[in-house]
Amino acid sequence: MGYKNTQECIDDLEKHGHLIRVKEEVNSELEMAAIHLRVFENNGPALLFENIKNCKFKATSNLYGSLERSKFIFRDTIEKIKTLIDLKNNPLEALKHPFKYANLGLTAFSALPKKSIPHYSGIVLQNQTTISKLPQIKCWPNDGGAFITLPLVYTEDIDKPGVLNSNLGMYRIQLNGNNYIPDKEIGLHYQLHRGIGIHQSKSNAKNQPLKVSIFVGGPPSLTLGAVMPLPEGMSELTFAGALGNRRIRYSYVNGFCIASDADFVITGEVFPNENKPEGPFGDHLGYYSLKHDFPMMRVHKVFHRNNAIWPFTVVGRPPQEDTSFGELIHEITGNAIPKEIPGLKSIHAVDASGVHPLLLAIGSERYTPYNGERKPQEILTIANHILGSGQLSLAKYLFIIAGEDNPKITTHAVANYFKHVLERVDWTRDLHFHTRTTIDTLDYSGTDLNSGSKVVIAAAGDKKRELGTELNELNLPDGFRNPKLVMPGVIAIEAGNYIDENTTSHISYLTSQISSLTSHVSHLPSFPLLIICDDSEFVARNLNNFLWVTFTRSNPSHDIHGIGSFVENKHWGCTGSLIIDARIKPHHAPPLVKDPEIEKRVDELATKGKSLYGIF
Repeated sequence: MGYKNTQECIDDLEKHGHLIRVKEEVNSELEMAAIHLRVFENNGPALLFENIKNCKFKATSNLYGSLERSKFIFRDTIEKIKTLIDLKNNPLEALKHPFKYANLGLTAFSALPKKSIPHYSGIVLQNQTTISKLPQIKCWPNDGGAFITLPLVYTEDIDKPGVLNSNLGMYRIQLNGNNYIPDKEIGLHYQLHRGIGIHQSKSNAKNQPLKVSIFVGGPPSLTLGAVMPLPEGMSELTFAGALGNRRIRYSYVNGFCIASDADFVITGEVFPNENKPEGPFGDHLGYYSLKHDFPMMRVHKVFHRNNAIWPFTVVGRPPQEDTSFGELIHEITGNAIPKEIPGLKSIHAVDASGVHPLLLAIGSERYTPYNGERKPQEILTIANHILGSGQLSLAKYLFIIAGEDNPKITTHAVANYFKHVLERVDWTRDLHFHTRTTIDTLDYSGTDLNSGSKVVIAAAGDKKRELGTELNELNLPDGFRNPKLVMPGVIAIEAGNYIDENTTSHISYLTSQISSLTSHVSHLPSFPLLIICDDSEFVARNLNNFLWVTFTRSNPSHDIHGIGSFVENKHWGCTGSLIIDARIKPHHAPPLVKDPEIEKRVDELATKGKSLYGIF
């Protein structure tokens, strides 16, 4: 549907049974977020909060809480957008079948942003308010303040101004807390390699402030456009117009771009080298991102339309609403990424592990071995290409296999994929480390902010082993206990508290214990992967727990060990089982934990006669 604004989307969702209203007074301090989380966990509908304590505005969440609902919102255009993306990868198809694609002309026209006439552009300029009067939604107990969690942050290139050279990204915004001056300063969290960061660097070089407009609400297509992995140089506004089947309206006020259909617009400037502490913030890996210096924005104006509605989401340990965003992006782009990387058949950023920590890929292995032994060759080249590509470059663990070994295997059948890898991997040969490199800023498993390591695990060739499916009695050495079978070939074992990684005693202790472990467990060859953890029952309880603990709590260069480990010509490998130390380390950020008292209040809203009755 070509929704003009948030209200039209909400009305349509409610009409078709996809939205309920929360009429009771709710507190923006933790309670609204807790309600959202509980409804999402129970596959519930979108929410409209009509009565926020000490706030005159309404708020909505969980609009995109399921792939079904997201596809419903974009039901009239999603197939056309998928076709446009396919044509980008195969433009000759349009020449071969011109009549088949004739109806795409209007979709392409909708992609062109439209400058609003003064009367229309004034819709969002009808009213002004202050930062402190906006919904102050705090999601997790230790958050540093209230945040905008669905902000559409707009900037332009100072050397090439205009909407077609703009960047629209979703970078979190801290509204209060820390030492921000109330109503005058807010915090922006982004990295300098992102679109907005490039714009800021150019403005800094000219010693000029970067003008920033933050849109909240508006056409749903604008929200999706802000998170789409678009090609460099393609404006998010053009994608949003095509997806929404309606040109994005905009105007300028005092040099700031205004999205005419937004519910709220915050304008301001980021001056060179003006940073302030931002955070903590409960983030999408399931842990807090901690307090660090990030750009601070001097607030200029806060505009809003009549009856404005404030969209928000809550992030935390996956799956969450942003998981549905990822599913929708995959639905739209299909095989766009594999087509960009020669030889890549499919790739999956695993949501349960926090997305960036773990990638599973399938590639072609067409190199002809001279000695008859199939081994990873072409897929290593593909792996390097993956780790040099956009957001994929943030991955810590990249598993890649040869599709020819089992054409039926898929990256989304995660348990089967791991079984395939563990049956074939050769730990003496198939581990390839990248040390002292960049990782996701939100990942605290590394050595410093945005610093850590990566490992490529490439497997190709015939099956080498049968994986163990039963644990015989293990006589573990001191310091190890409670072994649990996670999946075929994988054991989780509890160990004592982690010791400072920088001490010689820790390395000696761990090495000696690993050697001792070998002598105690005779059937380890059928278990090529051991996970050292704090709670083996939790890790083994389900696949998602294994993925989350293992790949969010380990830094490959520091936390991968092995039985019979060796270094040969600077290549590290091991002759026995690979060991990943996935215990919580002293430098890790704390995990997100719900507030029990808030949860009790959420329970009350689900009792008979209350708004959430029957939802959970």
